[in-house]
Amino acid sequence: MRRREFISLIGGAAVAWPLAAHAQQQADRMRLIGVLMGYAENDLEARGWIKAFVQGLKALDRVEGSNIRIEYRWATGDIEQMRSDAFDLVGLRPDVILSGSTPALTAVTRESRSVPIVFVNVADPVDQGFVSSLARPGGNVTGFTSLEFSMGGKWIEALKEISPSLARAVIIFNPPTAPYFASFMRSIEPTASSLAVRLVLAPVHDAADIERAIGVAKNETNAGLVVVPSAFATIHRDLIIGLAARHRLPSVYGFSYYAASGGLIAYGIDVRDMYARAARYVDRILKGENPGDLPIQAPTKFELVINLKTAKAIGLEVPPMLLARADEVIE
Repeated sequence: MRRREFISLIGGAAVAWPLAAHAQQQADRMRLIGVLMGYAENDLEARGWIKAFVQGLKALDRVEGSNIRIEYRWATGDIEQMRSDAFDLVGLRPDVILSGSTPALTAVTRESRSVPIVFVNVADPVDQGFVSSLARPGGNVTGFTSLEFSMGGKWIEALKEISPSLARAVIIFNPPTAPYFASFMRSIEPTASSLAVRLVLAPVHDAADIERAIGVAKNETNAGLVVVPSAFATIHRDLIIGLAARHRLPSVYGFSYYAASGGLIAYGIDVRDMYARAARYVDRILKGENPGDLPIQAPTKFELVINLKTAKAIGLEVPPMLLARADEVIE
């Protein structure tokens, strides 16, 4: 080998070795993941979602306490608390933030346009301005949409099927945590009209509003409840379900865990599956991929869950055809 070639080879190796060492240090160092949840820390369902996320990371060799550290913030549906928690998390300079719920994502995106963010349980991210498109989100945000707006019509159909005398449906929704409410109404209204069901809109902001709204339904003839899914509704689900049972009102909800908590019927996505899938996006971002290049993922698993115990308690007999379609029946 000529002397000049030898010196050139050694020089190239001298450059390559530090680069390789830097890449290895990046791979080996403890990575920080921030998590902002719009739910109470003692909510067992929300804890189950996080467990699915952590298990998903572990399956990808991302182990908490070994090569990743996770900082959690639980805001219990409080918008101001979410803003404060988002500020704290961004200040920690995490490698990526997992955002659970629309209000949580709103809070995080206000604080940073550079920290990578993966959201779960967010409806209509394009119309809400979080991303530029589903195929190529752009910016620092990507994630998993939680809602299929055509489900609104299916809720009315299921409620009418389980309660054939249904003539009025009280639609309970919280405007701050369900800004996508109008999108659901585009499928709810024509379905209700075709089934001769009159709609009564009931925006709620606190527990007292919930009691008043369900009081309105109780005083209506042949009425039922449609509870639009949101972080607010999830936090107050025990109150809503309890009042519906006390007043013997048929009710339909957007997530399976409402039925597990005593709700009559639930039709919606498998939230735990979404959190488990989110782990893969977090892993890809930690490996260097740009969140703006990762397409928004839609729900892939839907569940129809019927609580037979609740049906019997309020005097309803579930039609065999509806039972046959159920993914789960709670005895």
